[in-house]
Amino acid sequence: MSRFADIVLPLAQPAYTFAVGEGVQVRVGDAVAVQFGKNAVYTGVVWRLHDTPPAKGTAKPILKVLYDKPLLSELQMRFWEWVADYYICSVGEVMRVALPSIIKAKARCEEEFSEYTPKREVVVLLVAEAFTEDVREKMMRRAPKRYEALCAIENAGGVLPRHLVELDAAALKALCKAGLVEMGERDYKLNSEWSKTLLPKLSDAQSKALKEIRNGLSDKRVALLHGVTSSGKTEIYTHLIEERLSRGEDVLFLVPEISLTTQLVERMRGLFGESVTVYHSKLTPNQRTKLYTDMLSSESGNFVIGARSALFLPYKKLGLVVVDEEHDSSYKQTEPNPRYNGRDAAIMLATLHNAKCVLGSATPSLESFANYLSGKYGYTRLTERYGGVEMPEIVISDTVRNVKRNERKLHFNKELLDGIAERLENNEQVILFQNRRGYSPYMECPSCGWSARCPHCNVTLSAHQQKGRMICHYCGYNEPIQHYCPNCKTGELRPMGFGTERVEEAVAELFPEARVLRLDGDTATSSAAYNRIIGAFARHEADILVGTQIVSKGLDFADVTLIGILNGDNLLASPDFRAEERAWQMIMQVAGRSGRRDKRGEVVVQTAEPTHSIYATIGDYDGVATKLLAERKQFGYPPFVRIVKVTMRSTNQKLLVDASLQLGEQLRNRFGRRVLGPVSPLIDRVRGEWRVELMLKVEVESSFAKARAILRDEIALLRTTKEFRNITIICDVDIL
Repeated sequence: MSRFADIVLPLAQPAYTFAVGEGVQVRVGDAVAVQFGKNAVYTGVVWRLHDTPPAKGTAKPILKVLYDKPLLSELQMRFWEWVADYYICSVGEVMRVALPSIIKAKARCEEEFSEYTPKREVVVLLVAEAFTEDVREKMMRRAPKRYEALCAIENAGGVLPRHLVELDAAALKALCKAGLVEMGERDYKLNSEWSKTLLPKLSDAQSKALKEIRNGLSDKRVALLHGVTSSGKTEIYTHLIEERLSRGEDVLFLVPEISLTTQLVERMRGLFGESVTVYHSKLTPNQRTKLYTDMLSSESGNFVIGARSALFLPYKKLGLVVVDEEHDSSYKQTEPNPRYNGRDAAIMLATLHNAKCVLGSATPSLESFANYLSGKYGYTRLTERYGGVEMPEIVISDTVRNVKRNERKLHFNKELLDGIAERLENNEQVILFQNRRGYSPYMECPSCGWSARCPHCNVTLSAHQQKGRMICHYCGYNEPIQHYCPNCKTGELRPMGFGTERVEEAVAELFPEARVLRLDGDTATSSAAYNRIIGAFARHEADILVGTQIVSKGLDFADVTLIGILNGDNLLASPDFRAEERAWQMIMQVAGRSGRRDKRGEVVVQTAEPTHSIYATIGDYDGVATKLLAERKQFGYPPFVRIVKVTMRSTNQKLLVDASLQLGEQLRNRFGRRVLGPVSPLIDRVRGEWRVELMLKVEVESSFAKARAILRDEIALLRTTKEFRNITIICDVDIL
């Protein structure tokens, strides 16, 4: 009987059926090489084995089975299927982000196709029978360094990687000649050994919180740890992690951005040794592939710290998932599919593995807080900073009042100027937060109002003074800064608004004696650049750090006692139902960088709307959450409804409008008033493509799975119209 395999390819396509040749041994989860299209050869994953030939055409044969172990376990396949189903995409699109690029190789033809071959490491093997007591005594007297090296190899079980043997090549060659060691090779292995050390001693408040978390996890899958900034949440995590590692289980520690891991990894490796593994998209393809294949060979006991992509690693016995800063929007993938939320996917991954999940934040998302209120999550609260350090004083500075009194200089109100001067005098440090990079958001002619715009996107070009360029932050288009208006030929273009680059310039003008560093997307272009800036500031090689939201996350500086938030109104200006929640979270997270040791910190928030309700509830999480949850319930927004945003894109604007109107009508016939749109978004053209959006709201009491299935069907129906087939349609579930 003929055998067939449904194989998932890293494409936005369903699984395709291929023939399994005589004598070919293939398993579900195996990686295989197959020809797809005229000549191209892809790596695919065997999803199902069966004896049913394809309905049309002849099934092409599997060319080759790759690797000696399946790439995916049954649990991983179930997780991929859940991601694809929930976030309305194909399993092939999940494969594109889930597997390292090298392990899913493709080529233009079969001759060019090559599978991943793991690199091997050189090891030094001790010849135990030659390392006699007489030899030991002689070497201790005559060659103590070589003796220490031999003892190190012996203590490591007789085998040690060459790079860990502290001897030069000549010394090793001499030991080989003497018959004391031999050189060999082996595959690199993920080190799942971990050295148990003394964990940090917990305060009474932390010990109580740890006990509450354990109790909460006894009958619930998820626990929410709500602790103010610098309350010592990480120390609590370490005790939970140690419990799982000591049982031989895997642990995953998720962070929203990999730039946050430097200080965290150092702390964890100090406690758990080199078994701590870091995984994220900034690693080289070889590094990611090596780590993935190592975990395939490792039984369990792995401790992974990573960004959301670490969810797709091959865990064998996952016992605990920690999601730090669970509120952070960086957990949501925005491009490309699957547009998944790392926090929510982490909870599902833990559920599939029968593991526990701990969410931590000083400013929990309203969704997580609502899950606690409904009894779905366990909940623990830490209201005091570790060591009894006071929370910072928050000052709301009225920008309009400062202008009227002539007390504002450049971008700084008097309260902030006085605070900076005082800190510089006391040799303390300051962080200035402005959530816009570049010099200014746009340049404008005061005579005719002209401003430079991107030819591919419906946005203005942002000025970057140091680069001498005006840059589109959506597609990257750039051109030289213009100083005179090309429209009226008379006006001199002026910068409107200000970004971090302009703030840095203003600080240098007002405080010429201050040493200033800038941390944003233009300066932190790599992990090395980020670490260099952070390290310099931590060593007090600078007095003032100017930055975007990067400075709000996970940083711990002993000497920072003042935070300046230069434009609180920007945080509230977004036409988004989450604007107030995000603004409050951002202010509190930035404020948390201040006064983390023995001196109380201060935060100055500059705003033209000092009476806004968000400022009245600064520091009062329950007050903010109660107010915003009531508004969300009244107007039908998460967590009381689930939202799917449907974005349609095309270079043909008229065709796009026609297609969006038809899809809107189809959806309204099925969902009624739950469908909003189609409407043009605020930025309706990006990279030359026009955009139109629809929104579907589904009450939490209704079946979201059924709603997603209907949405898939209606989109498929629209695509049966020939002229609409090339329109890109993207579903974004649980928009952030």
